[in-house]
Amino acid sequence: MQNDVRSILESLKSGEISVDDALLSLKKAPFEDLGYAKVDLHRNVRQGAAEVIYGEGKTAEQISGIVRLMRGRGENTILITRLSPESAEYIAAGHPLDYHPEARVGIIGDIPEPRGIGNIVVATGGTSDIPVAEEAALTAEVHGNRVIRLYDVGVAGLHRTLAHLDEIMSASVIIAIAGMEGALASVIGGLADCPVIAVPTSVGYGASFGGLSALLCMLNSCASGVSVVNIDNGFGAGYLANMINHMGNTR
Repeated sequence: MQNDVRSILESLKSGEISVDDALLSLKKAPFEDLGYAKVDLHRNVRQGAAEVIYGEGKTAEQISGIVRLMRGRGENTILITRLSPESAEYIAAGHPLDYHPEARVGIIGDIPEPRGIGNIVVATGGTSDIPVAEEAALTAEVHGNRVIRLYDVGVAGLHRTLAHLDEIMSASVIIAIAGMEGALASVIGGLADCPVIAVPTSVGYGASFGGLSALLCMLNSCASGVSVVNIDNGFGAGYLANMINHMGNTR
C-alpha cells in the first residue's frame, strides 16, 4: 500500500497525472467491506504497518478471505495472531503460511530485514511465559526489528537476570513478561535506561487470579519507565516496542 501511494505521488510530481486524479486515487477504498469484516487498507499509510488479523473468534474461511484481500492489495507480509492449529491448516492450503503453534501466530510472506534503531529484548520470568513472549517477539520481528530473547530469567534466581546485563543495558526497549507476582518488570526497570513494557501473564496458582495479581503488581511498580499492557497481550507489547524502536526512523 505504501508503494502504491509513493507511485501516485511520483506520478504527480512528474506531471503524469493531475492533482485531482491523484486525490481521487488516494480517496479510493480506504477499506473494503467483506460483509463479515471491513479490512483497513490505509492503515499502512497512516501508521506504517498493515492491519494485523486477530484470529480468535473468526472462522478459518473468514481469515482466509481477509488474507486473500490483503495479498491482492499488495501486502507482502501479513501477521495473524491467536490462530488455532485447525484454522492454520485450512489457511496453509491456500496461502504460504508459516505457523508458530506455541505462540499461535501465523505469518504470511517474508519477515523483513531489521530497520529499527536498536535491539528489542524480550525477557520472561519463566519457561511457562514463553508462549506470550513468542507472540511479542514474532510481532516485533514481523514489523522489522531485531529481537533478543532472554527466557527463564526470573527473580526466583536473580543471578540469571544479572547474567544478561549487557543485553539489558544496551537495548532500546525491553519487554518483561512474567506471571506469579510479576516482579521481573520492576527488577529490569531498575537496571535499564530504556522504556520497559511489562506483560503480566495468566501463569500462576490460585491467588494469582489468572494474571490479575501480576497485572496489579506491575501497575504498582516503583521502577520508573515501566508501562503495562493487558494480561497475556504479547502482541500489544511487541507492537508498542516496534513503535518505540522506530521513533525518528523513516519507515
